[in-house]
Amino acid sequence: MSGWLDADDRCPARDGYIMPAEWAPHVRTWMCWPCRTEVWGGPDGLLRAKQAYARVARAISSFEPVIMAVRPQDLAEAKLACAGKVEFFETPLDDSWSRDFGPTFLIGSGSARAGVQWQFNAWGNKYRPFDKDSEFATRVLKREDLPVYRAPFVCEGGAIHVDGEGTLITTEQCLLNANRNPDQTQQQIEEGLALFTGARRVIWLGDGFSDEETDGHIDNIACFAAPGRVLVGVPSAKSYPDYEPAMEAVRRLKQSHDAAGRGFEGIDMAQPQTPRQDWRGRPLAMSYINFYLANGGVVMPGFDDPNDEKARAVIADCFPGRDILQIDALDIVQGGGGIHCITQQEPRRLGSEEAA
Repeated sequence: MSGWLDADDRCPARDGYIMPAEWAPHVRTWMCWPCRTEVWGGPDGLLRAKQAYARVARAISSFEPVIMAVRPQDLAEAKLACAGKVEFFETPLDDSWSRDFGPTFLIGSGSARAGVQWQFNAWGNKYRPFDKDSEFATRVLKREDLPVYRAPFVCEGGAIHVDGEGTLITTEQCLLNANRNPDQTQQQIEEGLALFTGARRVIWLGDGFSDEETDGHIDNIACFAAPGRVLVGVPSAKSYPDYEPAMEAVRRLKQSHDAAGRGFEGIDMAQPQTPRQDWRGRPLAMSYINFYLANGGVVMPGFDDPNDEKARAVIADCFPGRDILQIDALDIVQGGGGIHCITQQEPRRLGSEEAA
């Protein structure tokens, strides 16, 4: 990572921290109350988004504690909508995607925990202002009295997914985009991801996805179901715009191995049958991959689509023993992301005896 860190500079990997898998036990979930009207196409869309966020928060609260970050002026409405099911953290916000600009939490030896503050530029300078969100992770980590590691490159939490055993998946379309890290090479970004997540192997799953909002976030494309097992969202028809990029992701996984030297078992998950458009007229970013693993449960999206129940069955097979709650997510994806995008897990320390 030449020019970014000196050999003796502190970073998570050198200090013994790793980013754990999402299925590791959580302390709580972090969310942010919607507040940027333009993301939702106007006041009516914003209101529907708030109602949908509250449904997700209440669902997760049945599995683990939830903290909702909220602007002081929005606290009363958020309390009313969440019906006493969550705790609130009053703080400045520009937007509401806690996965992307919230901290990436890390665990170390014993009781050690910490977090990463990625550089954040609002998905390639798509929205302004973003100065409040660009420091949100630091405010959360200071609230939790955890060390803050400031990464020297642009990344969002939805751009990466890990198996907790040293393997990370991402896309060239996002992290190598000229609107994120124009002066860094793929090798430099890999080194950065290794130093700030503890990953020993980075798998790149291509580009060409139709997602213009996040430029191909991995959490709408593929995710680990377990070490060596990867769920991939496959469009329901070859004519759909993401079919070829998804097939390329499948091919790359078949040709790759993880940090432990294992090949990957790919699990195809059929995406919604019925294509829709968002309020801008763009393809609606509906993905069953964009689910959230809570302690003992899965909170996954539904889209009023014939494939909703099929997706639920795949998730049940991948995560046996977990309760599955399927939440209508159409009003969330109008803003460009899904249930995974609006949540961020805070893991327990290593050695916790409480089951996920």
